[in-house]
Amino acid sequence: MPDVRNCRRCGKIYNYIGGAPICPDCKKLDEEDFQKVKEYLYQNRGASINQVSVDLDISVEKIKRYLKEGRLEITGDDANMILECENCGKSIKSGRFCAECERQLESGFRSAASQIQGEIDLQSESGLKGMGMRYLNKNEKKF
Repeated sequence: MPDVRNCRRCGKIYNYIGGAPICPDCKKLDEEDFQKVKEYLYQNRGASINQVSVDLDISVEKIKRYLKEGRLEITGDDANMILECENCGKSIKSGRFCAECERQLESGFRSAASQIQGEIDLQSESGLKGMGMRYLNKNEKKF
């Protein structure tokens, strides 16, 4: 059954197939904006987020989203005040987490996955080994 939703941006009804909860038209417009930003940055290396926003008439929030998605990166060695790790608050250049927090999260996910796999293995070895199925003849008389 199709997953029909309303686009979070324009409100239009569309068939959701995964990813951001926006319709294909809004995704296309978003991608066009990203390409504009990308081209602008090729031509104006080191431009500030405010400069890009004003010159292209694209919101600062949208440009920050591209940074968080890892599609853009802040350049320079100075600490930035634009993007911070969502876990520890450390200044970062791209993405949502600093390298240290990413390693901790990855380690935690691996540990949880390993634990879940171990529990699944135990269940299949202990509880389900002796179980089987058989055909029931519905026409048999029961006494």
